[in-house]
Amino acid sequence: MSDPTRPLGPKIIAVANQKGGVGKTTTTINLGAALAAEGCRVLIVDLDPQGNASTGLGIEPEDREYTTYELLLDDVGLDEVIQNTNFPGIDIIPATVDLSSADIELISNEKRSFLLHDALRQHAMDERAYDYILIDCPPSLNLLTVNAMVSAHSVLVPLQSEFFALEGLSQLMLTIREVRQSANPNLRIEGVVLTMYDARNNLSQQVESDARTNLGELVFETVIPRNVRVSEAPSYAMPVLEYDPASKGAQAYIALARELMNKNVRAAA
Repeated sequence: MSDPTRPLGPKIIAVANQKGGVGKTTTTINLGAALAAEGCRVLIVDLDPQGNASTGLGIEPEDREYTTYELLLDDVGLDEVIQNTNFPGIDIIPATVDLSSADIELISNEKRSFLLHDALRQHAMDERAYDYILIDCPPSLNLLTVNAMVSAHSVLVPLQSEFFALEGLSQLMLTIREVRQSANPNLRIEGVVLTMYDARNNLSQQVESDARTNLGELVFETVIPRNVRVSEAPSYAMPVLEYDPASKGAQAYIALARELMNKNVRAAA
């Protein structure tokens, strides 16, 4: 159970967009790595049944004995589900395809929307001293995503720089508003980050212009370029900062991490 008398813990950010292929998992992994490179301790929670964040950080399927499924549905403790990665400052709670049945199993649970919230606020979390927890949500607005939003302080939205990019945002914003009204009144939008951006492409420029016009300061100044190194890194089970730290993609995620940290410093002031 969570304990309201505990000191403030890490900043919890749900990385969410119900559209697939927008760079959600890529952003979770690489923003986490960039925050770690800036000296933060980071926990990544893989809440996507595809388990791509786990694979991208080198956790083999056979090494995922305890996962987010067990954390939510079998009341397994944090010490058993949290795994170290090969990358300093980054731990992970991995996922497997077992999580795909969680939606059905959660329906009958009275606290179904608060399970992740309570799990991430156990006393066992205190000694780990994380600065950030990043939750990689599934590409749908299901009970798992709702769990992430109920547990989070904010939602980070990766937005692909392609046609129709803004169309899916209205439903996501509606879900965030509903969660704020019903279960997590302090939930806010951390920001929207443009991904797969090609400055030479008129469409990318148009999407950026539309996003900044409609969403204003919610859109991060940093954009993530379409970069082959970012695409290659997961096949080597590492963040792009480890794979090619000098690449434009790696430098963009460092810039995003710094912008995020500065924004949170200003908010706390």
